[in-house]
Amino acid sequence: MKAETTARTRPAARSDKNLLWRDVIKNRWLYIMLIPGVLYFVIFKYIPMYGITMAFQDYTPYKGILGSDWVGLKHFQRFFGEPQFWTLFRNTFLLAIYNLVFFFPLPIVLALMLNEVRRERFKRFVQTLVYVPHFVSWVVVVGVFYMLFTTEGGAINELLYSLTGQKIAFLLEPGWFRSMIVGQSIWKEMGWGTIIFLAALSGVDTQLYEAARIDGANRWRQTWHITLPAIRSTIVILLILRLGNFLDTGFEQIFLMLTPTNRDVGEVFDTYVYTKGLTQAQYSYSAAVGLFKSVVGLALVLGANKLAKKFGEEGVY
Repeated sequence: MKAETTARTRPAARSDKNLLWRDVIKNRWLYIMLIPGVLYFVIFKYIPMYGITMAFQDYTPYKGILGSDWVGLKHFQRFFGEPQFWTLFRNTFLLAIYNLVFFFPLPIVLALMLNEVRRERFKRFVQTLVYVPHFVSWVVVVGVFYMLFTTEGGAINELLYSLTGQKIAFLLEPGWFRSMIVGQSIWKEMGWGTIIFLAALSGVDTQLYEAARIDGANRWRQTWHITLPAIRSTIVILLILRLGNFLDTGFEQIFLMLTPTNRDVGEVFDTYVYTKGLTQAQYSYSAAVGLFKSVVGLALVLGANKLAKKFGEEGVY
């Protein structure tokens, strides 16, 4: 019986291999197009993961990763015991919540608004207008905001002074820091974030809208009962992926906006890693902080994906 089973299994395995190779040959150009993306993830995502081992060592460049002494969880214990830990966690968490609550829904709203535009030329003009800020570097964005909001001749403050006789130190007061960061993110990335949602909206069956109009549904009802349910799975997937980068608040933007007066509310994990890892050469300690961020992001993705499946959504995997 075992011999018969083995004999039957071998032809089945060979046929599966033949089908696989036929599929590869048939779609060879698609697989060739995958190569750059696969190489990118292998070179820049998977190979650098080897550097995680520094978090469990007293790494020195002279000895290298293979020769450095292992210290276990020493750097994690130090990090969690730092008085600054809870300040960093609070600042990073609040900025992440601000971005999630105020920034994430706006590309969806903008995509829905653009989807309602019937004049193609005007629609393309608006799309181009809102896409352009994405290609502007954070250095330029922060520079523009400094020119607008500075108390020394800034356009916004000059307007406030002409109306109220007072100026507000937006760039120096800690209370305005998070609002400025979120405002910059919205201006720069909101338009770019609409691309995926517009692509999802283009796949909605137009016959559903025609049937809804016959039933007397207005544009708001059509949006609520047809458009939003059609892109719900896309929204859920992007939200799950967003949670994976929940603690990544953006190093360059925040680093450029930090001043001695707002550092208490602006110092986050990303800037802390830069300070400890590059300026103070504490490589192992900064690697431990970065690994902590990654573990939190992974836990959020797994939890959000499980929750999405529990409510009947597809999830990421």
